[in-house]
Amino acid sequence: MDITKFNAIINELFPRELLEEFEDDFGFTNTSNNSIKTIGFSTNLSVEVIEQAKAAKVDLIITHHDAWDFIYGLKDECIQRLEDYNISHFWIHGPLDYIEFGTCTSLINKIGIENIIRFSEYKHSSIPGIGEFNEAKSFEQLVEIMRTELDEPVRAWKNHENKIKKVGVLTGAGHSTDQIKFALEQGCDTYITGEASLYTIQYANFLGVNLLVGSHTFTEIFGVESLGLKIQELARNISLIKLEEKHFELNHS
Repeated sequence: MDITKFNAIINELFPRELLEEFEDDFGFTNTSNNSIKTIGFSTNLSVEVIEQAKAAKVDLIITHHDAWDFIYGLKDECIQRLEDYNISHFWIHGPLDYIEFGTCTSLINKIGIENIIRFSEYKHSSIPGIGEFNEAKSFEQLVEIMRTELDEPVRAWKNHENKIKKVGVLTGAGHSTDQIKFALEQGCDTYITGEASLYTIQYANFLGVNLLVGSHTFTEIFGVESLGLKIQELARNISLIKLEEKHFELNHS
């Protein structure tokens, strides 16, 4: 597969309207390698991810996030290493958050929620996905599921005594009180996201909504994996490798 074929697959998987809405929120950082046989994926682009990709002989790295401009110097260093190692890099942020197989839906599926009531979407701000378990879970059961699937010590606040049935999910930085309010208005008894502030925690407590918080990186990795698997279905000669990232957000070795 070459870059032209890869672009054709992205345009096949994502509606044109979604790509146009987020036209500045995805694209190539580097296209030095036009012959793609092995794809590596991760949530973030970093020096560590690129070094792993080099060792694994990856031709193209796919990430959810580009290297952040405000981590000064990181993007320049990443671009230089990509060029030196002849590795292409494609990142896709907004479109992957709001496509039906994307970040929120992938986490909903991963934690075993059977019924998706609504997908996450963007309407002036991020709207959580909503799902419902067929059989209600205890708070402790859901916390353990989250910790197992994310392989990290999920932070959890139990704010009511009922079993968990209906859950709002917004991966990554879904910590706005507006987003928790929306989940409550949809009848959710629990809210899951990848970041939390003082206001997130206080508001969930005030509303009596359970709050489960993983990390930004590991609540979103399943969406990148879903994209990689869909690309692999359309280009069957492609190998797919997960590029491991440390659980640095939660100080978890």
